[in-house]
Amino acid sequence: MMSTRRSAPPVSLLIKPENGSLTPGSARSLLVTILGELVWPTRRPVWTSALVYILKGLGIEEQTARQAIARAAASDWIIPTRRGREVCWSLSPKLLHIFDSGSPRVYSLSDPFSSWDGSWLSVLTNIPHSHRNSRRPLYAGLTWAGFGNPAPGLWLSPHVERADEVAALIGELGLEQHMIGFVGTVKSLGISESDIVAKGWDLQALSEHYEQLLAAMADLRPGGGDETLFAHVRMVSEWQELPRTDPQLPEALLPDWIGRRAARRIEVLRAQWTPTVRARFDEINAGVPTT
Repeated sequence: MMSTRRSAPPVSLLIKPENGSLTPGSARSLLVTILGELVWPTRRPVWTSALVYILKGLGIEEQTARQAIARAAASDWIIPTRRGREVCWSLSPKLLHIFDSGSPRVYSLSDPFSSWDGSWLSVLTNIPHSHRNSRRPLYAGLTWAGFGNPAPGLWLSPHVERADEVAALIGELGLEQHMIGFVGTVKSLGISESDIVAKGWDLQALSEHYEQLLAAMADLRPGGGDETLFAHVRMVSEWQELPRTDPQLPEALLPDWIGRRAARRIEVLRAQWTPTVRARFDEINAGVPTT
């Protein structure tokens, strides 16, 4: 049986062992970061040329950058408006919803979740062979919601507030008749909470990834302008991927978690760089002819 344990991420910002620097991820992930970090806050349109310029600065070839933009449009993420020979893009309602719903998960990575009352959201799965194609999206959705899989067919999360999110996922996949969900606490008649954590998530691999990320960020000294812009986008792209692998367990279950320290470091750098980054982005976006 294929393991569903959460493992270290296929990171969008790979860490070069020879120098510890951060290198670009996929054109798709970087484009989403640009749209979410630079376009979403202002809701102002962005020119194709500006997107291509930034993606090229991040190491993406121009053809690949343009393909990523075209695919984003085909996915109904961005809406084109032609002005003369140029095209500018606005965020679609679909992408706005994605950012509105997903950003709190990213912003909460540094939260110690000290308010946890010991309750677990539990989901029991018994998916028949006739619904086997639903297993992968179900497991991916549960993982994004912070669930671990400590035993076959059992998924647990301390985030009981995400029950509606999980119910919507199950409904979309048509699996209501094959799932049981409930909220409760762990009693002494079975494995301990520490064993649940150890069996449910591959935290050792994730911790090692965070150590590499912190080391890479320690060496980031951008010189302003484009250099700061590109470093900022790379770092935020990494940050936005972390909820896919970090379950955001409460301090009571995972004290002094390195992931919270890494998230706080990202928040500090992001706050420092944001004024320079947004000013430079405005310059790039304004530099495209409008006729």
